[in-house]
This record gives sequence, C-alpha cells and structure tokens, in this order.
Amino acid sequence: MRHTISVLVENKFGVLARVAGLFSARGYNIASLAVSETLDPGVSYMTIVVEAKDEKVLEQINKQLNKLIDVITVTDFTKREYIDRELVLAKINYTSKDKPKLEVIFNKFVGKIVQHKADTAIVEAVGDQHQIKALLEELGKFGIKELVRTGKLAIE
Repeated sequence: MRHTISVLVENKFGVLARVAGLFSARGYNIASLAVSETLDPGVSYMTIVVEAKDEKVLEQINKQLNKLIDVITVTDFTKREYIDRELVLAKINYTSKDKPKLEVIFNKFVGKIVQHKADTAIVEAVGDQHQIKALLEELGKFGIKELVRTGKLAIE
C-alpha cells in the first residue's frame, strides 16, 4: 500500500541524500519524491510516497526519519485528511482537428495545451492521482510520446 509522508528538513546540501539513503539502506521503495523550499529558505518540504506493506513498516520509516539530525518534523498523512496534487507534462500526437476533443477533456480536468508545433502538442495538467490516471487514459488515445510528472505534493 502506498503512503504519503511529508518531511520538513533543514535546507542544506546532503539532506536529500541522507533521507534517500535511509530508504535505500532498509529496502523501502520511494514511489515519488518532491522537494522544494518553504516560505523559510532555510527549510525544505519533502513529500514522499512510499510503498509500505503494513503499519509496522510505516512506523519504522517514521521513526528512522525522526532520528535524522536534519529532519524537523515528519507527518504521516495515512489517517489524516489532506489535499494532494501532481503536475503532469505530456507530449502527445496532435492535429488541429484534435483541439475540440482536447478542450472537452480539459473541461473535465485541470489542464491545457501549453505548446503545439507541427504534429505534436505539449499539455499540462494538475490533479490528484485518480484524476491524473483518468487524464492519462484519455490522452493515451492521442498517443503519448513523452511524459514527465512531479510526484505527489500534499498538504493538510
């Protein structure tokens, strides 16, 4: 089962390597990882989605993260209400006659065409993981040439 954890850390070099090393050393897979500065440039916010087969593994991850000296707080969103979003950029096959079809799709999802050249369009979309999955199924009908995702961002 996938769990979402946020970690406030000191914004110093090597912190990301120490957090990633913790997961690697214990054999925990990181499904997605997003890191950015907060309002305080000395503090960074990590959103980590991790595979944990049971509560004991998740508890162990939280305890190990809290032991790292650069970690300020750890929040496990597993049993909390929170908002999550992910940004997707996709390069798809495109012709001018596809525009109305894409507009219908983007009326259902938060997205738009950000560039189109010749037979290709780059689209962006934001949504939770279910919305992104549904959007990618729709975009798949056009033929996805390339895809990049930010990973989940979460806040309560």
